[in-house]
This record gives sequence, structure tokens and C-alpha cells, in this order.
Amino acid sequence: MGAYTCRACGFENKEGTSICNKCGNPLDVENKKLLNMRYDGRAIRSKTRNQSIVDKIWNFFSSIKVGVTLIAIALVASAIGTIFPQEIYIPNTVSASEHYRDQYGIFGQIYYQLGFHQLYSSWWYMLLIALIGISIFIVSLDRGIPLYKALKHQNPKKHAAFLKRQKLYGEYNNYEQNDVDQLLSHLRKKRYRITEKDGHYLAEKGRFSRWGPYVNHLGLIIFLLGTLLRFVPFMYIDEFVWVREGETEVIPGTDQQYYVKNEKFIIETYGEEEEDAKFDEVISSQEAPIPKNFQTNAVVFQDISENLPGMEPELKEVKSGEIIVNEPMKFDGLALYQDSYQLNEFQSMSFKVHEKDDANEKAMVEFTVDLTDPKSEYTFDNGFRIELDSYYPDFVLEDGMPKSRTNYPRNPGFVFFVYPPNSEEPEVSFLAIGQNIDPNNQNNYKIGLTGFDVRNVSGLKVKRDYTLPVIGIGAFIFMIGVVQGMYWQHRRIWIHPEESKLLIACHTNKNWFGMKNEWEKVSSNTKFKFLQDQEDKE
Repeated sequence: MGAYTCRACGFENKEGTSICNKCGNPLDVENKKLLNMRYDGRAIRSKTRNQSIVDKIWNFFSSIKVGVTLIAIALVASAIGTIFPQEIYIPNTVSASEHYRDQYGIFGQIYYQLGFHQLYSSWWYMLLIALIGISIFIVSLDRGIPLYKALKHQNPKKHAAFLKRQKLYGEYNNYEQNDVDQLLSHLRKKRYRITEKDGHYLAEKGRFSRWGPYVNHLGLIIFLLGTLLRFVPFMYIDEFVWVREGETEVIPGTDQQYYVKNEKFIIETYGEEEEDAKFDEVISSQEAPIPKNFQTNAVVFQDISENLPGMEPELKEVKSGEIIVNEPMKFDGLALYQDSYQLNEFQSMSFKVHEKDDANEKAMVEFTVDLTDPKSEYTFDNGFRIELDSYYPDFVLEDGMPKSRTNYPRNPGFVFFVYPPNSEEPEVSFLAIGQNIDPNNQNNYKIGLTGFDVRNVSGLKVKRDYTLPVIGIGAFIFMIGVVQGMYWQHRRIWIHPEESKLLIACHTNKNWFGMKNEWEKVSSNTKFKFLQDQEDKE
């Protein structure tokens, strides 16, 4: 017979099987230790097949060590991601790279350059989560299928050697069928399910507890799937948009389907009303006013045009109202949150050109620069022509070179080329707030600021999260598995008549103390009170 053919019943078992799947006879007859009942001796794929590339991949992911290692790496990475705030939690008014460098020094700069500032949405972190999910899925199949087959097709009639190698075991010589019937009655009262074959009995309860870990796995897989769905634009949106008063901006993440208009931005500070007098001491200790409330009166539009290239959007009002901190405006699964603001942002600046030596600074020409959409050239009837060579919306000087920290006009700087009438050679002027520089000190004309307009800007967070129900369902299922596997045990009792003797054996997947106590209760007033707690035999 083959190496995995049962000597007792002749049943052909798969490679890797340690207990006959039909009669329960141990196939390793020379081993006297207690039987390993985790999968009732069934063969596990990862332990028996390692030939093809599919087998090797399967065995890699079915390894508990690999799964634990992946989880450990994810935990370490997640911990590193909490050392400094993620980018979504830093102010939108500053550059992320400068923020980490200025606030946290060289470590913050390294943190930013390594990409930990966007850890939880990075491709490699999501890949790591996906690998954990794959590992959990394969482990569940690798162990779950043999377990299902073992529990689904249990034979009450077991080989005597199967019972003798259980932890709790007893043999009884003097008994009658009435004694067995009385024991079975006690077992039924304890809600054991009794199955019988040829006078052999299997009493079983709590089988569902064996599926607790696999319910855990299912919950984890759904939970991880929910996190991965955040890469799907329809399922998850987390964007930000600046909207200036009176302007309409497309809402990012909506494929230009929705627009928002800032009708008015309102800010209230402490100290403006009499009831704030009790805060005078705190207010006076602050260098800047303390916001009490800030909100945006907004209108949301939907583009109902055919959205063809080059076609102007046809906007239809969807909703209007107030967007207040912690009170978002919600529509079509989206939510607009009041996140930040910028007061008195420059909208436009007006300039004049006058002769440098003119004490009265009489304007030769005047022009206005729209700071959100500046023109590159300004021409005049008297022959003057002015080119805007460089524009720095948020001017700063770094290492002697001008640059812009952001794209928002908060501290504008300009390089103008002034072409006088009948001249092909320009005069260069640099202007910024508090600065008016003639680089060559040879200009005949000077540009001066005559006025400016400002407006408030509202910063809105755009949120959509359809993944939360998926994540919530996964977490709920996981907790069901925890309770299922923790508070119940799978208990089995085999009753085996053999010639003039009765063999009884008990097994539980955990809590042997509880199993012994329960046997004492079900065997009370019977002849089968004593079961031996067997130790492993060499």
C-alpha cells in the first residue's frame, strides 16, 4: 500500500495527511503522542506542494512568518508617519517642503524628501496593505478549506486508536445501554448535537467558534479593501480649493462637474461684542485677533452642458447656504468644509510712470495689473510700452535670487521693462512692497504704486468618502470574529463501543479546564465519571 493508505480501512489519503479522513486511524502508527487535531489531520496545500511557481508564490504568502513580517513593517511605517504631522494637517498657506524644513529642521527635511509626509496615500504603503490582504486571503484558503472538509464530513465511527490518542480518554467495562442513553440525555441537555453510526456516537457543540479566526480574516480583508478603495477617485476625494470673494472656481476632484462661488466671506473675532468682555485678559495677551467664527456664504453650481472641448460651462444652481467650521455644505455625496482663509489678499495693483527727476511725479501713463491674471504687455497712445517680464505673486529673496513661495498674490513682486516712445532699449525696474529698485541706476523714468484693491479668500476642503461604510463593515465583522473565537469553544465527545468495553474520548480546541468541568457535569449520576488526562507519549 502507499505511504498514505490507511492500514485499517484502506482509504487513500492525500499526501501530508496524518489522520485517516475516513476512519480516523493515525497514519503515523509509530508515534504515540497525542494527535494534532487542528485540522483533524487533513493535508494543507502549503505543506505538501512546492513544485511550480504558483506553489512557491502560494507557499510564500501562506506563511504566517511572512504575514507577521508584512504587518510589522506596516506598523513601523505607520509609526514613522506619526512622528511629524502629515501634509493634510499643515496649513495650506505655506509650502510643505519649507514647513517641514523650518519647523523640524534637517529631520523634517529628510522626512519630507523620503515621502513620509504623504505616507498613508503613497503607492508603496498601499502596496504593502495590498500584500497583507493577499497574505490573509491565501492563509484563509490554505487552512480554511481543509478545516471545512474536516468538520463537514465527520464520521462518528472512529478507529479505537483515534480515541486512545486524545487528551481526555477513558475505558469502561461494566456498563449497560441504559447508562449510555443516560449520558446522551445529559449531553443533549447541554445542547450537544448527537450523530450516530452503527452504535457509535459523536456529541458536538460550538463548531461555529472554529470559524472565528476566518471571520477575523474576512473582516480584515474588507477593511483593507476599504482603504485601497481610497485610490478610486469616485470613492474618495480629499481636495482643497481657494475661492476669492465674488469668484467661481471649479471644485477639484469632480471632473469639472461642480463649481462653487464665494458670495461673501465673513469673519468674527473675540472682542467685537459686549459678551466677550470676560475674555479681555486673554485677548489682550494675543498679538493677533482671535477668530470667533469664520464662514463662507457660497453657491454650488453644476455644469449641465454637454462638456465638449472649448464649450463654456452652463451652470445650474444646486445648493446655496453657509459653510461654517464643522458645519459643511453637503451635496451629491460631497461635502465642502470651511478650512482656512486669507484676509486682504491683493486683487489688483495700479501704477504710474513718471519722470525720475519730476518732484511732482506727474503721471506719463497709468495702468493696473490684475494679480490673478496679469497681462504680459501694456501699450499706450503716447508711445510708451511696458512689459511685465517677471511676476512673483508671493515674493521672497533666497540666496540673492527672487522667487515666489506660493502662487497666491500675498506679497507681489514685479520686474517691468519700460520702453519710452521711439526707444528700442528698455529701462528695467523692480517693484515689491516697500521696494522700488533701479538695477542700473540709469533710468530716466520711474514706476510708482498709486493704489491697490484687496479681497478675502476662503479655503475650502472638498471631501467625499464612500469607503467609510466598507471600512465600518470590515471592522464590525472583525469584532464578530473576535467574540466568536474568544467566548466559545468547539467541544467533541466520541462514544465508541468495542466488544465488551466502551471507549470515550473528549477534545476541545481550547479551554481544557472548561472541558473537564463540563464532562463532570454531563457524566454525573452515570458510570462514566472518570476520564484520564493523558500526557504525550514518546
